[in-house]
Amino acid sequence: MKKFVQRVLPLAFLLSLVLLMSGCGKQSLSKQDVLQTDRASNTITWGVKADTRLFGLMNIKTSQIQGFDIDMAKAITKQILGKDGKAKFIQVTSNTRIPMLKNGNIDAIIATMTISPERAKQVDFSKPYFNAGQAILVKKGSKITNIRDLNYKGAKVLAVQGSTSAINVKKFAPKASVLELSDYAQAFTALQSGQGDALTTDNGILYGMSLENPGYVVVGGTFTKEPYGIAVNKGQKPMTNAIDKAVSAMKKSGEYQRLLNKWFGKVPGFNEGGN
Repeated sequence: MKKFVQRVLPLAFLLSLVLLMSGCGKQSLSKQDVLQTDRASNTITWGVKADTRLFGLMNIKTSQIQGFDIDMAKAITKQILGKDGKAKFIQVTSNTRIPMLKNGNIDAIIATMTISPERAKQVDFSKPYFNAGQAILVKKGSKITNIRDLNYKGAKVLAVQGSTSAINVKKFAPKASVLELSDYAQAFTALQSGQGDALTTDNGILYGMSLENPGYVVVGGTFTKEPYGIAVNKGQKPMTNAIDKAVSAMKKSGEYQRLLNKWFGKVPGFNEGGN
């Protein structure tokens, strides 16, 4: 009996230890101070796009993601952590960015993400850092000149999964059908192959596509307001405040305008909307 007890007790102890450690691992992300953790590691992990010209696009030669969102993330990181602060980037899509944030794979999202009431139920947003608006991209010579021209049965509009674009099309052109692709590269390829009459998303993204592909143009101006925000997990008020403070400091110093000019200064007809 004594030997049995001696064998069982260590086993019971180990089992209790495992359960205790498991319980500790289940602490809600909202109760963890992300800002404090990032300051300790001197690193902020950002979720960014890698398929979106001007905002976040992978440079094949350098294997580095480049764009306005990337430069903003780097500058915000320096503002929050100091000149030696490091920005780490993880690629996300419109469909994966919120799940990756909720799972703790990233600390914040800066990925052409429109602030919306529905998304605000899942994440907390910073103040807008870029005032975009939804528009449409068509092939040069197309009879489509604005979103209303797509309001007929048989019209096909291309959009990206997880974005607000598809919902907005149904408001402005309810008779059109919407084909949602996984990312912007696939959506543009679909437009080129004639799978849709127009591609819709935010004007800044579409201007990037037209710059790279002169045979396609943005038409009709914007038909919605799509302010971009930086998203963090619910309950991370210190992080949200730090981000807002950083962007405000960048605007006061002129650094924000410098980055805006760097990426959008040469875009024909671009109007960012007052930032």
